[in-house]
Amino acid sequence: MAHTGTGFFDRKGNFFKTARDATVSDLAGLLGQIGEGESLAPGIAYMLLERRAEIERLFAEHDKMLEEEAAMKAAREGDPLGNVAKLPSRPVA
Repeated sequence: MAHTGTGFFDRKGNFFKTARDATVSDLAGLLGQIGEGESLAPGIAYMLLERRAEIERLFAEHDKMLEEEAAMKAAREGDPLGNVAKLPSRPVA
């Protein structure tokens, strides 16, 4: 007898029984061919998905460092005297 089921599709339209498998397929597609012969991309894609939380944390830290780097660069470029601070002028008596 026929029955219904749930399936998942990757971006290419390939059917998978689990969401994990469909996502791994999409990640592997983004990575492309890695290595000679059979691609290492599916294994790497699986590892990326397994370590997602750590990878997202690393990217968040990376984004914060980029913001700090941009702020330091903007501060240097906006200060024509470099690291020299002007002293406040005193009124002449």
